[in-house]
Amino acid sequence: MNLTSATPRWLGPSLRGYRRTWLRADVVAGLAAGVVVVPQAMAYATIAGLPVSVGLYTCIVPVLLYALLGGSHTLSVSTTSTIAVLTASALAGAGTASDDLLGAAFTLTALVGVCLLVMRLLRLGSLVEQISPATLTGVKAGVGLTVAVTQLPTLLGLTVPDRDAGFFGKLADVVGALPTTQAPTAIFSVLAVATLLVLRRVAPRVPAALVVVVASVLLVVLTDVADRGLALIEPVPAGLPDLSPPLWNAIPGLLPAALAIAVMAFLETVLVARAQRQRSEPTVDSDRELLAVGVAALGGGLTQCLPPAGGFSQSAVNLGAGARTQVAGLTTAALAVLVALFLAPVLSDLPAATLGALVLVAVVGLVSPAEYVRLFRIDRTEFWVALSTTTIALTAGLLPAVGAGVVLTLFLVLRTVSRSAVRPLYAAPDGGWTPNPPEGPPPSPPADGDAAPAGVVLLHLDRTIFTGNARPTQDDVLAAALGHRPAPHALVLEGTAVLRATIPLLDALEALDADLAREGTTLLLAAFPPDVRRQAAASPWWAAAEHDGRVAPTVDAAVAAAMAAASAREARP
Repeated sequence: MNLTSATPRWLGPSLRGYRRTWLRADVVAGLAAGVVVVPQAMAYATIAGLPVSVGLYTCIVPVLLYALLGGSHTLSVSTTSTIAVLTASALAGAGTASDDLLGAAFTLTALVGVCLLVMRLLRLGSLVEQISPATLTGVKAGVGLTVAVTQLPTLLGLTVPDRDAGFFGKLADVVGALPTTQAPTAIFSVLAVATLLVLRRVAPRVPAALVVVVASVLLVVLTDVADRGLALIEPVPAGLPDLSPPLWNAIPGLLPAALAIAVMAFLETVLVARAQRQRSEPTVDSDRELLAVGVAALGGGLTQCLPPAGGFSQSAVNLGAGARTQVAGLTTAALAVLVALFLAPVLSDLPAATLGALVLVAVVGLVSPAEYVRLFRIDRTEFWVALSTTTIALTAGLLPAVGAGVVLTLFLVLRTVSRSAVRPLYAAPDGGWTPNPPEGPPPSPPADGDAAPAGVVLLHLDRTIFTGNARPTQDDVLAAALGHRPAPHALVLEGTAVLRATIPLLDALEALDADLAREGTTLLLAAFPPDVRRQAAASPWWAAAEHDGRVAPTVDAAVAAAMAAASAREARP
């Protein structure tokens, strides 16, 4: 099991240094995760409007491929409720004919894999991770509410129109059909949901999903409950999945949705992987996860699967059962193979309401009012992003919500990085200078520090200057000088936080030098890092400033130079 040094580094990263003593724990953990993930994935397939066998197959090839390529040691991969709902929206939005539904679904999964691999090729992992957590909060809440309302007909035995009516349309259909509720189905559903919730609370180590599935099958086999109106799932074909070639003509209509699903699949996988990582494990490499999930999705698209992603509930079970490596994932895949080969006839006696109950309990945690309260108290902007994303998800659909969330995130990032990068400097209590004010928030617009020598303005650049923040920074520096009357004889700009000498930085400094000179103020630069100074020396303006003694190694040296220059001017006749 231990991989040798001759094995490519991208293959089996979690299996390197494997110890035989870990095998028992990995196998037990893989079986524990499997009894959760297999019925859960089957239930998620119904969310996407696909046969339950598709969910079962998603626990085989994608799980196997991630186990061989993924960097997380304990992540359990199959599919998630979010991915299932986005898949349903994508298929409905593409106007796929019923005869081509399965082919389009598998093509969508393969396209998700292609999108992830292109992101990996372009090394976009860290960029995609910049999507706001508030966006994910909003999308997940929309998913939770949408999935919950779509399961109500199954749980209550209702017959409602099969249409893509959105959350409120589906809710109206359910309310209108309530008088036709089937009592046996409703009672069974209440008992199934209650059992899942009670076991989760009082016996969290018991595989509640497996208990409910086994009990449901026994109830159908031993009683006549099916004859009383309790609907069963469609028969599950025995055997392994066949190859599913893509529908080439469906690609243009599915590609935008595939990109949105790829983003969500990657984010869910990385978030769970980071949460699961143990101190002894290497850090999660976002580009490696793009590769692993991308290959898993591509393989899944060719073997009748939903788009895969890391799931929190089964990963938590995996970790809690003692998983050490992805041998646990290989065990889960092996269990799914055994189920597909030998237990398919038994699964055909499973009530549809059982899967509905599994889905309902799984998505309850996606809607978190406490998270909205936290956002409201800490950051109102993020709160409105989450609320807006949720509203779009419930009205326009989940795919538009993902797109809107990405756009909102980009807007917030651009707004943040385009803010002024200058703050005043203050005398530090233990000597030296600091951009942190003695008490209270820093003044805005920037003003000179309380302990600055008379006639000298001290300012701090708190990050690198580029095109987005060059103009606001230049304006604020000039405003700080013009806010003094009479005009200061010197302005010292401290740059310890500047990491690069960019063209916008040098252009802004040169323009500031000219503007300040017209006001009779000398611009001095202090404490810029040596690398920045060497890079900036290629600029004729910077070289001239250094020659004139206006580039100093410390703030104190710049202040001394400014005071000496002022004294020299005063001494002139």
